Amino acid sequence: MLIQFWNRLPWYLKNRYVITIICFVTWLAFFDQHNFITQVEFKAELYRLNLDKEYYQKEIIEIEEDLQELLSDNRKLEKFARERYYMKKTNEDIFVFVPQSEE
Repeated sequence: MLIQFWNRLPWYLKNRYVITIICFVTWLAFFDQHNFITQVEFKAELYRLNLDKEYYQKEIIEIEEDLQELLSDNRKLEKFARERYYMKKTNEDIFVFVPQSEE
C-alpha cells in the first residue's frame, strides 16, 4: 500500500531536496519565532507607530510656536495663565462655571 502511494506521487515530490525545501518553508511559515503572522503584526504596529510619530511631531511644532508666542508677549502669557491655571490679580475674584451633567 505504501509503495502504491509512493508510485502515485509526482516526480518532484519524490526528490529529497524538494521535500527538504517544503519542510523548511513550512517551518519558517508557521513554527519559527519570526513566522509570517508575526511579521504581519510587526508591520501593522510599525505603521501605527509611524502615524503616532507624525502626529507627535506636528504637536511638538505647534507647542513650540505657542511657547515662542507666549514668551514674546506678556499679555498673551497673562491670558494663558488666567485661562489655563485660573491665576488672578490680588483684587480679583474668579468664578468658574462648570456645566451640569445630564444624569
